Amino acid sequence: MASEMEKNINDDAISTGSAPAVSMREAQTMADVIRNARLATEKEHKMTLMQGLRLYPKAIAWSILISTCIVMEGYDISLVNNFYAFPQFNQKYGVATTNADGTVSYQVTAAWQAGLSNGAVAGEIIGLLINGWVSERFGYRYTVIGCLFLIAGFTAIFFTAQTVVHLQVAEVLCGIPWGVFQTLTITYASEVCPVALRGYLTTYINFCWGVGQMIGIGVIMGNLWRTDEWAYRIPYALQWMWPLPLIVGIFFAPESPWWLVRRGQLDDAKRALLRLTSLDRETDFDADETIAMMVHTTALEQKITRGASYLDCFKGVDRRRTEIVCMCWAIQNLSGNIFSNYSTYFLEQAGLSSDKAYAFAMGQYAINCAGVFGAWTLITLGIGRRTLYLCGLASLFVMLLILGFLGLAPDRDAASLATGSIMLVWALCYQLTVGTVCYSLVAEISTRRLQIKTVVLGRILYNIVGIICGVLTPYMLNPSAWDWGNYAGFFWAGSCFLCFIYTFFRVPEPAGRTFAELDLLFEKKISARKFASTNVDVFAEHIGGDVMNKYKDQIDMKNIDIKV
Repeated sequence: MASEMEKNINDDAISTGSAPAVSMREAQTMADVIRNARLATEKEHKMTLMQGLRLYPKAIAWSILISTCIVMEGYDISLVNNFYAFPQFNQKYGVATTNADGTVSYQVTAAWQAGLSNGAVAGEIIGLLINGWVSERFGYRYTVIGCLFLIAGFTAIFFTAQTVVHLQVAEVLCGIPWGVFQTLTITYASEVCPVALRGYLTTYINFCWGVGQMIGIGVIMGNLWRTDEWAYRIPYALQWMWPLPLIVGIFFAPESPWWLVRRGQLDDAKRALLRLTSLDRETDFDADETIAMMVHTTALEQKITRGASYLDCFKGVDRRRTEIVCMCWAIQNLSGNIFSNYSTYFLEQAGLSSDKAYAFAMGQYAINCAGVFGAWTLITLGIGRRTLYLCGLASLFVMLLILGFLGLAPDRDAASLATGSIMLVWALCYQLTVGTVCYSLVAEISTRRLQIKTVVLGRILYNIVGIICGVLTPYMLNPSAWDWGNYAGFFWAGSCFLCFIYTFFRVPEPAGRTFAELDLLFEKKISARKFASTNVDVFAEHIGGDVMNKYKDQIDMKNIDIKV
């Protein structure tokens, strides 16, 4: 009798996996989950940008607040790379060198430039690995707050540093919380908003990098006139302006409902979701349906991905997803971005004075911010992430070749100005495409169950590539080392071309897909070039799992309460 009832439920009925048959009440409850999840998925597909803005204004505000941690990090990191062209900093921490005309100048040696830049990267790798466990154990909010306290303490080492060794220690220690910020901000942004807003909030993080770097350059330029140690201590001291207001704001932020669902805290997940939405503005929204969609996606991922450790990122279907996320991050450095990070130093070596070099850098960082809004426009027009990545890499390749050929120009003054101009155009193209879209790709391609760890692994590869490039670039540009100058453009053009080839064959199009649909596309091993055109029905899959059972139990408890 029970088996006949099950057959009449419908094709969406789910097996629990642990028992061959279920009661009528259990089957009906699971069918309700499927129905609610399907309704929520259909609403997300139909949701326009304006509907998303009206329904999720609180989610946008909280995401922007937590993403501000990246503004702080962008400011901090911009100081060390741009201090290399700062006369007062070089005089304190550099060594005297005699120029060809007999004049004496101070330079931080190429070895220490590489050491300082890579010290922060090494710390970030440590922070990333810790984050993969800590954030899943304690939640996103408390992890970020703890890291902000660490930043406040470690900044004192920067402020009081008397030798370059002290700076190295500060870079490594501050790199640990910086590594946490790099991944948690992306994950939080992707999990508190619907599909219609996901591309915008994840790519907004790149805007935060630009704002932080622009503030850093502005502070340095404002202290160029000083000839004492406060010229570089003031910029370091200003790092203390960030942690306290961020700690207070993030303490009151709601936790990610997806994280709460994975923890089985479904009532808390619903409360968090309601804090992220404005029900009075969009009457078609149903929190229970959205939670059911999260439960269904989590249960589907439990079926596809058995474990949730770092090792599971390299097993089965998730191996491909991890590879793509890692390469999307690495391409940011391999396409020449590390080259542009040394823009002020590079432009000085190309022949510009310090004030003009910093002015160009300020323009570059302003373009970084504006480029994010340009990328939003392209996304709004319906241009996919994959298309933007491919077109961007092709354009960057051409401009890097131009930079290389400018090294052949006999008029160095004109060539240096042309180099600065090309680097501004390069920065705009980079931010319109690769620099911005990467944040959306890594957030969407990774599975919810392994997202933190997948993004962490990707960012670790980004940092490892950054270390290699960070060692090579100072030697390429430093006049006391290889002194390549503009010819370094040829090296990065070749690297950029290889990135284009990889993207064409391996990076898929995730735009407009729910997390469950992406899970199924990867499980079915759909080719990257066919992702956008392939239709999938996630509700035809038979699923079960612990999260689904907890959801069923809570529904049963509510039914009992209603009867009482």
